[in-house]
Amino acid sequence: MRRAAFKLKVIICLAFLLPIFVKAGDAAADSQAFDFKLPLGISRDLWTYFIPKDNPLTAEKVALGRALFFDKRLSADGTVSCATCHVPERAFTDGKRVAEGIGGRHGRRNSPTLLNAMFNTGQFWDGRAESLEAQARLPLVNPDEMGSQTDEQIIARLHNDPDYVRQFAQVFGGAIRMQAIAKAIAAFERTLVAANSPFDRFQAGDLNAMSSAARSGMVLFRGKARCNVCHTINNGFGAYPFLSDGNYRNTGVVATATGFVAASRQAMQVATSFTPARLTELGKQTDAPLLGRFLVTGNALDIGAFRTPSLRNVELTAPYFHDGSAATLADVVKFYVKGGNENAFRDWQLEPVDLSEDEQRDLVEFLKALTSDEARQIVAAGPK
Repeated sequence: MRRAAFKLKVIICLAFLLPIFVKAGDAAADSQAFDFKLPLGISRDLWTYFIPKDNPLTAEKVALGRALFFDKRLSADGTVSCATCHVPERAFTDGKRVAEGIGGRHGRRNSPTLLNAMFNTGQFWDGRAESLEAQARLPLVNPDEMGSQTDEQIIARLHNDPDYVRQFAQVFGGAIRMQAIAKAIAAFERTLVAANSPFDRFQAGDLNAMSSAARSGMVLFRGKARCNVCHTINNGFGAYPFLSDGNYRNTGVVATATGFVAASRQAMQVATSFTPARLTELGKQTDAPLLGRFLVTGNALDIGAFRTPSLRNVELTAPYFHDGSAATLADVVKFYVKGGNENAFRDWQLEPVDLSEDEQRDLVEFLKALTSDEARQIVAAGPK
């Protein structure tokens, strides 16, 4: 958990210093020429910093990535695309408790939003992928998601489309390769940013942008309710404005799941005599997903820990938590009012808070004030 927090601090520091480090000719600098208007609340310097130098954005690459994102031919039977679990009209989630992939197979975790995912310190709920490029590849060959067994199977299906052959040659200068597929999808996903919320306008000086209840909720969020401990609000130029500490925490959501106690005992045995092979073997067991971040780090402090999500647009992304077990924002607030669920690995900073029903409602109103106007409009418009 400490490594993730340190990584986020480095990101914030670099965002302040970015204009000093970016030179003409760098891929990050070149990407600024991409015709893309950023919303209020997300600075161009911060967005540019998160574009890797080996994958600069171009209009052609983004267009290719968009086509791939919605193409069901990426799945083994042609029924599932990236957009199946990340639906634009659902704020790039699917509205389901857990993800549903090829053949109706269910995963163990909720589909997180892709809005602002480019700014995550790690991808997936356990952070096992460090970049969008790495993340894009894994669902393609997951038997419960898109079902292909090898990269070659995916490439062969796309190679049958002359338009794809031409586009890959134009964008990447060669034949279709899995690395290029992942880069194109990641490029498109870096355009999925959403801010310009009442909160952003309030931060910019419009004191009437948020309702009285939302303003009261913000005071609670940063004070008595202690939400800001994990969902940090950073102000000022170069800040990380996503209401997350970028960390991985055990809040007890997983504590009541059948199999967690037994899995955590096994995890402790692995942690006390750690080897990568033992961790890999543990990861193959049925209840291993309950262990969360531990399967990435092998650190006992990460047992049952999952990524602190951004709260931007959280109003639109129900159900909540890594397992989709909270149906509403009111349910989420009540969970934290009681201090989460007790277990041996619960985060030490989590404790009950005394909030009245009115205060809980104000807190929910503040969370709704984090919704992007544009994201709300897309959801309200529904499927096209």
